[in-house]
Amino acid sequence: MRSTQSHKRRTPLLAAAVLVSVLLAGCAGDRGPSEEGMGLDVGFLPSTRDMTDKTDQLISLWNGTWLAALAVGAAVWIMTLVCIVVYRKRKNDDRLPVQTRYHVPLEMMFTVIPVFLVGTLFYFSQASTATMQDTDGEEDLVVNIYGKQWSWDFVYTTDGVYFSGDRMSLTGEEGVEETLPTLYLPEGQTAEIVVHSRDVAHSIWIPAFLYKVDMIPGRTASFEVTPTREGVYSGKCAELCGEFHSEMLFNVAVVPQEEYDAMMQEYRDNGWEGDLPPELGRNYDLPRYPVESASEGN
Repeated sequence: MRSTQSHKRRTPLLAAAVLVSVLLAGCAGDRGPSEEGMGLDVGFLPSTRDMTDKTDQLISLWNGTWLAALAVGAAVWIMTLVCIVVYRKRKNDDRLPVQTRYHVPLEMMFTVIPVFLVGTLFYFSQASTATMQDTDGEEDLVVNIYGKQWSWDFVYTTDGVYFSGDRMSLTGEEGVEETLPTLYLPEGQTAEIVVHSRDVAHSIWIPAFLYKVDMIPGRTASFEVTPTREGVYSGKCAELCGEFHSEMLFNVAVVPQEEYDAMMQEYRDNGWEGDLPPELGRNYDLPRYPVESASEGN
């Protein structure tokens, strides 16, 4: 009889040990913590700490928030399990537990700790948001991006050239991604990105940069970014904007300065100089599009 009771007590401990072993084994697999875009060091985000001048701070905020949430969750589970085990009803115990009307130290703890946690999260979130939205720095180039149903226009204001994209039909075949509209940014140069909408609400999202900006008709928004890692990254519209919203994709190519200059020259050779004509817009009554141009619209 005593052996059976001892076996029953050991069973939950054995199950917990097996669960912990499985979790630790999963964490120690081939996909290590340092693997870019997949590891714990970047919070499993599709980016790296050296992607731009601001991704390191955003990744630190993301990881810190998760660690705090896991710590709070673990504390709640531990206290819950302790209460279940320690204060459970015993056999043949018909007495009511002690009825405490209040416990000042405990209530103070349950008030102070949440306020401290929320205040800390607010401080670091606000600091990261202020850094991302700060446009007081000295930019090296200005790019105006226009969202439209269902493509993108890139106006390289500093270089005096533009690119107007057409809607791409995604067929599932290989190579289609390479033909998407491409935003070129020189590596190590600070770009001020000014976003606009030509028709309905859009939202520009570059997952690798860990930033998304809404594009509201009649309004402009801007942010500054210094890409520091060469490569081609995906971009997309993150606001449901109509029938072909899912195909409103683009690429972001972070290239050396020489390659960027060569691409700007190629645009000039194609005659894509200056700003885009206003008739490309749909809402001609907006400040950018004079009312008299409405007759030239789509």
